[in-house]
Amino acid sequence: MPEADLFIAECSDNGLLDWHWHMVAAEKFQLTLTQVERRALDLGIMPKRYQRNQATITVDDQLKLFKSHVAVIGCGGLGCYIVEELARAGIGTITVIDPDVFEEHNLNRQLFSTMANMGSAKVEVAASRVDSINPAVRLIPIQDSFNRANGSSLLHGADIAVDALDNIATRLELSTVCKELAIPFVFGTVAGWYGQVSTLFPGDTLMHTMYPDSTKEHGIEQQLGTPAFTPAVVASIEAVEVCKFLLGKKQLLQGRSLTIDLLAMEVDQIETTA
Repeated sequence: MPEADLFIAECSDNGLLDWHWHMVAAEKFQLTLTQVERRALDLGIMPKRYQRNQATITVDDQLKLFKSHVAVIGCGGLGCYIVEELARAGIGTITVIDPDVFEEHNLNRQLFSTMANMGSAKVEVAASRVDSINPAVRLIPIQDSFNRANGSSLLHGADIAVDALDNIATRLELSTVCKELAIPFVFGTVAGWYGQVSTLFPGDTLMHTMYPDSTKEHGIEQQLGTPAFTPAVVASIEAVEVCKFLLGKKQLLQGRSLTIDLLAMEVDQIETTA
């Protein structure tokens, strides 16, 4: 066993590696925090930050999440919550794509938005946030608009994409690029009290069924607005779908769309055409 692995094993306690020893190992053996996490998981040792996952997510599962690469398109109301939850879940690499900076009207719902970072690039704030809560996660910030021309390069290496967009035309382009790359994407949308989530695989036609007019820029959220609570609910379900896919769970929202009515507190499923 390499000396670094032996050290990590000796420092673990009941199969858990404390963050203190995580940092000591990184400094002692000139490793990154990401490399220490990978070595621990390869040894069947759970970093202590994931201790509360163990009843649901095994060490082998945690390793799968760590080895995964997720692309989140949009870092606003949905995207901030999605990035936060994926980072806390231990997704190893997260690419975040968004061209915008934080503005005052974002403060009502966007998790990373604060008075102090008005005017700051959303993706750079996301990178700082992730580094503060899980430095073992690699976040790739891309301050650019996703489109048909650059989509393939922006999603390069991703296992799955997550839709956190508020633009119908771009959402349709994302669907097309994901089909070409043969990767799934999790669709999510919010408007007022309402939300919708589905997981689409290459060949699924839900996007074009929902949005037959590809020239329409915005959906009903422009009329109903976006309160603080709806993005948090929908983003959490999107994050769940991502983790289920990466862990090989079969109960995905493929071929069905989950509709959420927070005013009536009703959740329904609509069968969709694949």
